[in-house]
Amino acid sequence: MESPDLLASMKEIAEAAAIALAAATSSDQVREIEISFIGKRGSLADISSELRNLDADAKRTVGEALNSIRSEISSNAESVRTSLREQERMLRLQSERRDLSEFLVDRHDSLGSIHLISRTRAELEDVFVGMGFSVEDGPEVETEWNNFEALNIPRHHPARASQDSFFLKFGEQDSVVLRTHTSPTQIRVMQAQEPPIYAVMPGRVYRRDTADSRHTPAFHQIEGLVVDRGIGFGDLAGTIETFTRAYFGPEINSRLRPAFFPFTEPSAEFEITCTICGGTGCRTCSGTGWIELGGCGMVHPNVFKAVGVDPEEWSGFAFGFGIDRCAQMRHSVSDARIYLDNDIRFLSQF
Repeated sequence: MESPDLLASMKEIAEAAAIALAAATSSDQVREIEISFIGKRGSLADISSELRNLDADAKRTVGEALNSIRSEISSNAESVRTSLREQERMLRLQSERRDLSEFLVDRHDSLGSIHLISRTRAELEDVFVGMGFSVEDGPEVETEWNNFEALNIPRHHPARASQDSFFLKFGEQDSVVLRTHTSPTQIRVMQAQEPPIYAVMPGRVYRRDTADSRHTPAFHQIEGLVVDRGIGFGDLAGTIETFTRAYFGPEINSRLRPAFFPFTEPSAEFEITCTICGGTGCRTCSGTGWIELGGCGMVHPNVFKAVGVDPEEWSGFAFGFGIDRCAQMRHSVSDARIYLDNDIRFLSQF
């Protein structure tokens, strides 16, 4: 093919790409169009293969035009993709919008009130919905695969031992368990929908812990999961910082400490200044001035593989906080066991 013919073909390809991008209705469709024109097997690849048959001057002319058109299509695709993603985000927010309006009622001494944990859960959901997350739910009785295996927790891991978990006499031995965290809901969400995913999963969990000022055998967590292209640890740190300021206020500091969790790599623990003592040290924070709320980290590739998500294409992070402990820090509750006491003097404060 001669140089003028190649230039004419490229002009037609550029026009066709512009028309296709203008008609695109989703960011995924934009990506498909972009690949079809400038991908390794796209329309422009055929033009590029013809360069070897041209003389030096024609090769330079056609090559410059080829690079220019490729850049033009790429720039146009990015512009259309940005616009469509914003539209998709607004549509998602609109579909997930909740009526948070309240109404006043006459208060009487005989009326009860929403339990502090339920109130805290609703407040946390509101914070994350405001950050663009959806709220998902899952069962409290889980399979061993969802609770452990899919989360990269092998059979020899101590978390599976009977002294740590409540296994049920149902089905095969040690195959059904009261969930030890809300992370199994992450597995269910990734199996039920394609990325991108921005979701939080609150709920009750069970562990064979000895009750003390910070632990009870049945407590509540809220897990978060983000899966998208190009997600990094900085996105995780920014999300945690935004959450901390939105929920606890700008005067409370947070920090991430290196940690290990089987389902994330790298992993960290999330701590905030102890609100009971203001960081000076007390019984609740074991004298450290910091209180751990939960763990976080980048989703381990093995977790993605377990649910059929390609870790080469998608990345993400997960985090989990104790709702009971958030309430403890927010309202300066020194002992978590009081949540279960049914003491009207405590419950009537909220």
